[in-house]
Formats: sequence, C-alpha cells, structure tokens
Amino acid sequence: MSQKKYQVVGIGNAVVDVIARAEDTFLDHMGIEKGIMQLVERERGEVLYAAMGNRIQTPGGSVANTIAGAGNLGLRSAFIGRVKDDALGHFYADAMTNDGIDFVNAPVEGGELPTSRSMIFVSPDGERSMNTYLGISAELGPDDVAEDVAGNTDVIFLEGYLFDKDKGKDAFLRAARTCRAKGGKAGIAISDPFCVERHREDFLRLIANEMDFVIGNEDEIKSLFQNNDLDKDLAAVAATCPLVVCTRSGDGVSIMRDGVRTNVPVTKVVPVDATGAGDQFAAGFIYGLVTGADMQTAGQMGSAAAGEVISHIGPRPERDLKELFREKGLI
Repeated sequence: MSQKKYQVVGIGNAVVDVIARAEDTFLDHMGIEKGIMQLVERERGEVLYAAMGNRIQTPGGSVANTIAGAGNLGLRSAFIGRVKDDALGHFYADAMTNDGIDFVNAPVEGGELPTSRSMIFVSPDGERSMNTYLGISAELGPDDVAEDVAGNTDVIFLEGYLFDKDKGKDAFLRAARTCRAKGGKAGIAISDPFCVERHREDFLRLIANEMDFVIGNEDEIKSLFQNNDLDKDLAAVAATCPLVVCTRSGDGVSIMRDGVRTNVPVTKVVPVDATGAGDQFAAGFIYGLVTGADMQTAGQMGSAAAGEVISHIGPRPERDLKELFREKGLI
C-alpha cells in the first residue's frame, strides 16, 4: 500500500453545471445552438442563467467528475481548481467535500471573476445544448498548485481544457514535475480534439516529456499525429508515452502499455445521457492503475464506471461503483 496522502489528485476546471429542460422554441428564441458546447461571455451567461426555469445545479468539470468517481471508489482523492467566494463557489466546494474529496484551494475572495458555470438546456429529445461561462476557473495557475498536494500523490491527472492558457500550462508542468519527482505518475485527459488543434506542438511535447499516461477517445488520439488511421495513431503516441488508453465508445477500449496492445470489448447500450462517460471511464481506469490491476481489468473497470454514468442523467456516479465492480467480478 502506498503511504502517500493521496492516491489520485486531479487538476482542472471547477464548473457548476446548471441544468434545465427547454423546448426547441426556447432555444431558437434565445439564439442557442442546439446540441453543442459554446463558450459565452459573462453578460450572456447571466441572461441565460436568469432565463432558466427549475434549475438543477450539480458540480461538474471533466477531471473533477473523474475525481468524484475516484472518491466514490474509495480512493484518497483531492482536486485542485479555482472557485470564487460566491454562492456557486461555496456550493461547488461543499459538494466536493461532501463526496469525501479534498477541495484543496479555498474559494477566492475579492474582485476576481465569478465561479465558472455551464448552462445546459436539455431538449425533449434528450439533446444537451451547453453554454459555458469560464469565469475564475480558467485563471488557474502554478500558484494554485501546492507542493504538498502534487508531491504527495500516486497519480496526478490533468485536464486538457486548461491547456488553453499559458498559466494553465505552467500549472500543469509544476503539478506533473512535482508529482513525478516524488515517484508518482502523471496523466492527462486530452479533453477535446480542438484543444489539440490549437496547441499540437505543446501537447505532443507535454505527452512525450512529462506524462506517464494519456487517455482520450478515438478523435482525440487521432488529432495528435493526424495519420487518420487509429492503429498508426496509437502506435505513434505509444512511441512517445508508456501508456496510451483510447476509448472507442461502443467499439471497446484499446490500451497500449510499453508496446503491448490490449483490446477490451464492451457491451453496447443506448445512453440515457452520455455526459460524463469519458470522465467516469478515467475514474475506473485510474482505480485499476492505482490498485495494480492488469490492463484488461483496468479497462473493464473504466467501461463499467462509464456504463453506470450513462444509465442516468448527470455526469457523476449514483451507485456505489465498488459494489458494481464486485458484481462484475472485477475485484
């Protein structure tokens, strides 16, 4: 057993998801493009927030969802992110703490930007239209990375979205290097092919020089080297990074570890709400990694966690995932 304080620490956007049902006519009236994620400015965010009826608020953010899943699995977990000392910021910090996760950075006081939020409108057909106001969480920088957190964990897990700002890149490098200097492993969720498009050279350098593992879906993995052939793309990434995990939705998971490929088949199901599938896959996989499971089992753990989250609305698990793993004979 590791003697480190944490088994996994995540660093990423701290975003409150605000969800409301909405008719297509409402989307048209508000000028919301259906089915996609759009970044919005503060003023537009406030207009949309005010227009939402029967709001459901839940803590979100990609890697934060992964850490919530890791906490559900009983891993000693912490999250590094920025929220403001406002109502949504306290809601977010409390929700993470109540899930047993160390929310290590206190809500920021003073005149900074408000807590980040994503206004999500769910149409009658289940489509989600997301309008994200990035707010304070996009200001995360190296000063937010405490050495006794990053240096005291088995795994640090980074969110590709934060790579859009230099401060975010610097925070990543500090977190990864601090963790690895103390014998931990650093990994990244690619998050978005467009993020790679914008920073390909930096991304490739980060993966080759600073990362022990990388997790992405097929589009994200293909966006790194652009061979337009998954086998070639996997091989290219695996040549620079010892562990590459590629989720292929209904087609299973392909894992390359030290040149050995493992394919994990999955059972296809129709999702109730696909949000958070990749985030919870990462939680299950990291659980396997930290507890010393073989790659086949770790991949199955990831798929089981993803399967749970797509069976209901919302990006975080509702069941006890460990119990689910026991039922499936994974632990």
